[in-house]
Amino acid sequence: MGQLAFLKTFILVAISLDANDNRRHIHVFKKGKRHQKSLAKIWIESEGKQCVEIAETTLSTKENEMIVAAINRHWDFINKQVTKAFNGEKTISINIEK
Repeated sequence: MGQLAFLKTFILVAISLDANDNRRHIHVFKKGKRHQKSLAKIWIESEGKQCVEIAETTLSTKENEMIVAAINRHWDFINKQVTKAFNGEKTISINIEK
């Protein structure tokens, strides 16, 4: 599991077992909750191009909008880190609040 970014009380994560899914995506977890179920699954591409969309979520509309906007702003970085996670390489986490 590769931690990609921190955003307020959330951690954005790429799970290497998801590498064979038909679209790249990330999961959103709450900070400090190690064995918790994913709060959201967010597609980050479609046919190899940037396309950030909510796939599944238990978060509020405001939280979803904040996370999608942050992913769009930092998409290049996040996409590169997802590639690293899927390849079993070490990822770098950044704070993407701004």
